[in-house]
Amino acid sequence: MTIKVVTVGEKILGTNDAKAGENRKRLDEHSIFTINIMSSPGAGKTSLILATIKRFSKDVRIGVVEGDVASSVDAEKVNAIGIPVVQINTGGGCHLDAFMVEKGLGNLNLEEIDLLFIENVGNLICPNNYRLGEDVRLMIASMPEGDDKPYKYPGMFADSDVVILNKTDLQPYLDFSEKSFRKVVTGLNPDVVIFPISCKTGSGLTGWFTWLEEALRKKKKQ
Repeated sequence: MTIKVVTVGEKILGTNDAKAGENRKRLDEHSIFTINIMSSPGAGKTSLILATIKRFSKDVRIGVVEGDVASSVDAEKVNAIGIPVVQINTGGGCHLDAFMVEKGLGNLNLEEIDLLFIENVGNLICPNNYRLGEDVRLMIASMPEGDDKPYKYPGMFADSDVVILNKTDLQPYLDFSEKSFRKVVTGLNPDVVIFPISCKTGSGLTGWFTWLEEALRKKKKQ
């Protein structure tokens, strides 16, 4: 399978939300449940996607839009297991926007997708400012980053529907307070759902999988 790479060199401002609405309508017409995954670099976006593909790919048709400043390293990992994937290279941009995602959707067969992951550029500053047409915004934090991340980047946590706390297998080696982390996150976002997991060991993934199964069922009923 050949990976299609879309390089976007210019920043398009002003009409992002309108384009996101168009993307959402297009995805809804195909009953595609779409998740915008945001995090800092190395928190585990691709690892979560791969673990979820492993669990669901026999029953759910999955597609992936990979966003990076450059390269197609993560897209190659997805492509290697036979999942349709499009790489969007932002050419220096620190986030995906709805226009970039529109280009990505144009390179996927939406008739053959039930669940779409959009892996945003690794960045905790601005990705939450740009709607893409997603159903759900998912934020990944990892324990090695520290439990103070919600203090430093409140907008990212306040705007997310789901927060994944990854790399819990490293807890014994870190000065990380899950209680403090949860307190700040739920203070910013009382309705958020939090899943502590380890993509490495599989710990906690069942809760995430159960939530996603229910979300997919609800999408099909719409």
